Amino acid sequence: MTVYVRSLETALPPTLLIQTEARDVFAAQPGLTRLGSRLVSTCFDSAAIDTRYTAVEELTMDSRADNPQFFDPATGLLLNPSTKVRNDIFGREATKLFVNAAQAAVDACPDLDLRDITHLITVSCTGFFNPGPDYKIVRALGLDPAVQRYHLGFMGCYAAFPALRAAKSFCEADPQAVVLVVCAELCSLHVRTSNDPDTIMGSALFADGAAAAVVTARETPEALLQLDCFETVLTPVGEESMAWNIGDHGFEMVLGNYVPHIIDDHIVGALEPLLARDPSVQGRPYSDIRHWAIHPGGRSILDKVQSRLELTDQQLVPARETLRNYGNMSSATVLFVLKHILEQAPEDGAERICSMAFGPGLTVETGLFTKLRQATGGKPQVSEPDQERAEGQPTAESSLA
Repeated sequence: MTVYVRSLETALPPTLLIQTEARDVFAAQPGLTRLGSRLVSTCFDSAAIDTRYTAVEELTMDSRADNPQFFDPATGLLLNPSTKVRNDIFGREATKLFVNAAQAAVDACPDLDLRDITHLITVSCTGFFNPGPDYKIVRALGLDPAVQRYHLGFMGCYAAFPALRAAKSFCEADPQAVVLVVCAELCSLHVRTSNDPDTIMGSALFADGAAAAVVTARETPEALLQLDCFETVLTPVGEESMAWNIGDHGFEMVLGNYVPHIIDDHIVGALEPLLARDPSVQGRPYSDIRHWAIHPGGRSILDKVQSRLELTDQQLVPARETLRNYGNMSSATVLFVLKHILEQAPEDGAERICSMAFGPGLTVETGLFTKLRQATGGKPQVSEPDQERAEGQPTAESSLA
């Protein structure tokens, strides 16, 4: 049975961070050692990121919070709120992103009745609350209260793939099923100043964003993408090199500098079970697959994948531009890359897409898809600033400095 993606839409919080300005703020923190200061400059400058978005409106020089919790513009100091403070903000701000992305995906299917949606899958690894984002979406969109709800939590950057794979399974089990998949991450909630290289790298890379897709087996000429097959592989090494833990002052990223080398060594083996599912691509040069939707975990990861698989610069454009414009938004990021590919003008011949994402474990999730038609181009939905706090606040083009 063929399963399709009917729509794929993205959403962003209102505050734009300029990478060079954020670098200068992090580099100016008084607790940094000389080595730490050098690492900040190196990590921010080599990340291949120009801009990122954050749901923490306070992260602006013009913010007017009476009791700043993340950043004090008067002193230029980055603060260190508790995990509870960070998670409370997640509950409020992530809800906006979940709902905005979900609404955009549903609106992109004008012939779809909201009561047709049978399953809802939400994804996030950057916070927790209950009733959770699945509940909030049902209430905000007016979905059937009996919709089957599932939440995939704390899986990391690869979690969009288990969500899409589950949606595909639901549709194969019930040809009339319609599944709404929504990923939303507020990675910027967990930034902090530190001399630790992993923490510095996380502060240079991670950002906030959301993406949502409508998945169904119902045949329609409006389908964007065909979900062909998925595979999961655990590399034999790397368990200690990438991790995501909960600390007293936010979630703590472990992102060892050896991760790109692990991916370089094992990416070919990780792709083997996926490509073996389709004789039309098995054994052929990787570059023969037209499109590559690679999760941009970082510039060096993309460099290693491109070199090892001998992909062209053009095949890496969607991943590199997503990284440059939005940073690493954890689970939502690979859906931004897929949307970039879907918005490209159609080409002659079959438009196959090989997609992959990496996360703790080290886990490699892969998917093989077929692009069916060009999606309507459009910028991500941008949430409105909190009106109660927006008096005298900067516009979305403001940043840390």
